[in-house]
Amino acid sequence: MRALEADGILGRHVRLVDAARIGRGVNVICHIKIKNHSAETTEAFENFIASRDEIIECYSMSGDWDYMLRILVADVEDYNRFLMRTVLRHASVATGSSHFALAQVKYTTAVPL
Repeated sequence: MRALEADGILGRHVRLVDAARIGRGVNVICHIKIKNHSAETTEAFENFIASRDEIIECYSMSGDWDYMLRILVADVEDYNRFLMRTVLRHASVATGSSHFALAQVKYTTAVPL
């Protein structure tokens, strides 16, 4: 373990939280298209993403959408407020598409070694 930590393979230690038990039981995947791909636009969007606690994962994507976000919120109304008043109002965002998780079939943070 120490050798893996020393080599940078193992990072920080974390504890997993049951999101539903802390009032964040709605898991949403949101695809985002940004207005353009300039360095300023992508930097502004990524800084915005980093500042929001609701967004727990963000990936820059290939294909039709520029980013994929994983967002945890209390309920659909909470998500609607966050999407309409925060995400879609950001200057860099052109459009978005939301997908609600019905059930968590598999969840792991383990990476096969």
